Amino acid sequence: MEPTVTQAVVEAWHQVYAPIGEGGYLLSALVAGIPIYILFYLLAVKKVKGHLAGACASLAALLLGVFVWGIPATTAIGSYTYGFVYGLFPIVWIVITAIWVYNMTVESGEFEIIKSSLASITDDRRLQAVFIGFAFGSFIEGTAGFGTPVAITAAMLAGLGFNPLYAAGICLIANTAPVAFGAVGIPITAVAAATKLDEMTISAIVGRQLPFLSIIVPVWLSVTMCGFKRTLEVLPALMVAGIAFAGTQFFLSNFHGPTLPDIVSAIVTIVALWAFLRVWKPKNVWRFPDEPASTGPATCNYSAGEILRAWMPYLILAVLVLIQGWPSVKKILAATVNIQVEWPMYHMMVAKMVDSQWVPQAVKYSFQPLAAAGTAILLSGFISIFLMPGYTMGKAVSCFGRTIVQLRWPIVSIGNIVGLAFIMNANGMSTTLGLALAGTGVLFPFFAPILGWLGVFLTGSDTSSNLLFGNLQKTTAQAIGVSPELCVAANTSGGVTGKMISPQSISVAVAATGLHGKDGDIFRFTLKHSIAMVLFISVLTMLQAYPLKWMLP
Repeated sequence: MEPTVTQAVVEAWHQVYAPIGEGGYLLSALVAGIPIYILFYLLAVKKVKGHLAGACASLAALLLGVFVWGIPATTAIGSYTYGFVYGLFPIVWIVITAIWVYNMTVESGEFEIIKSSLASITDDRRLQAVFIGFAFGSFIEGTAGFGTPVAITAAMLAGLGFNPLYAAGICLIANTAPVAFGAVGIPITAVAAATKLDEMTISAIVGRQLPFLSIIVPVWLSVTMCGFKRTLEVLPALMVAGIAFAGTQFFLSNFHGPTLPDIVSAIVTIVALWAFLRVWKPKNVWRFPDEPASTGPATCNYSAGEILRAWMPYLILAVLVLIQGWPSVKKILAATVNIQVEWPMYHMMVAKMVDSQWVPQAVKYSFQPLAAAGTAILLSGFISIFLMPGYTMGKAVSCFGRTIVQLRWPIVSIGNIVGLAFIMNANGMSTTLGLALAGTGVLFPFFAPILGWLGVFLTGSDTSSNLLFGNLQKTTAQAIGVSPELCVAANTSGGVTGKMISPQSISVAVAATGLHGKDGDIFRFTLKHSIAMVLFISVLTMLQAYPLKWMLP
């Protein structure tokens, strides 16, 4: 006989949000941050490999959860195993298939044609980074999200000859602009449903925050690579890219909704930048210091048919992921094969406070292979085999096996990091951190984006961060008389700036560029950019909450 709701509430462990001290969350929040401190220290200071740093942080969260927050040990372990498996599928599945497609294009020789064709448009590394990392990456983010753009674009830039650290770091920074509208707008549609706020209003507010970042991201990438003075050499092209993306993002997010800003903005940017570079070239071509200097304008010795064939794996990938990710199609695919598993030691074992009531949390692992972006990428790879001269199914299968071996440690890293996020969510530590920030009163609009930033750092996902903190943002904003849509939107906008330092995202970049054991180097590379961007969003949100209210819809 199924247990009643009352029985489930009694049997479930009730989360505790202030286990240390009385009357406030500050001290408890400081202790709840210990796993994060450990992660920061091991990655940034001790340069420990990602899978080991993730394991140490997860162990700390588990022990604190059991001995301080009081969660049963079996439930804590259940939450970790659920997170680890969720990290493997669908997240690792995306990484494996994306790197497999890239490896096949390299083995077949087709990537040499891609390199030559791109160099004929521009052999300047600054503009290649904008083309691939910013524009093409934004298109992939808009269709798939969940680590796919970094996996693909970082591998492509490394293949083009970029310094691997810069290939990883640049793609992580570039991925800031599109994340809020990723996977056909899922971060915003999900939080609108969870908070029961108007989806269009949230979309419009995000569209009045992020374009201020989007317009400068191309310049930001170039300055990161070569400094401000050398950036002036390509400023016209960078402004074309920034204005094309930001303008389209603003228009669609305000007058259409959250589903298409990334996809259309990316297409407009690619076309605008390509057209501009047909009539304008930088006087000086910049390459990395350890590369040979440019010998003049590059020419492509391949036919249009050969160039199209070489790009087809990525064109097919983009189309299939777009079709599969479209909400109506995705719903059908998810229902076709949908295996639901009530997760052992976790399902209905934790009760959260929702609207002043304790609600046991149903935790079911959903295995929906046809709806996973990695499956669309896998299919694109199989189709592409027949377009690669001399490449066979046997070679493709062997390449897939080698790819898994190549990614073995990043796979463990991603599993550990997602496991950490689920432990902290299950034992209430994430909520404790959020409640502490929510106690800042009239200053809360400044901290609202930082809460989203923290959520994405922990979970690796803007969608997950929104679901974790969305209602907290709403209720706190209402309590202090600020627009709840603004604070929920700020959670989304602030979250995008945390993506580049999320250990999960860094693990994907490590996998794509072959920088095993260099997680800490990438973390240090992106940290200062992440902090600067989230502070920018924080100041903007504070102004929009009070003196610049007229900016809100």
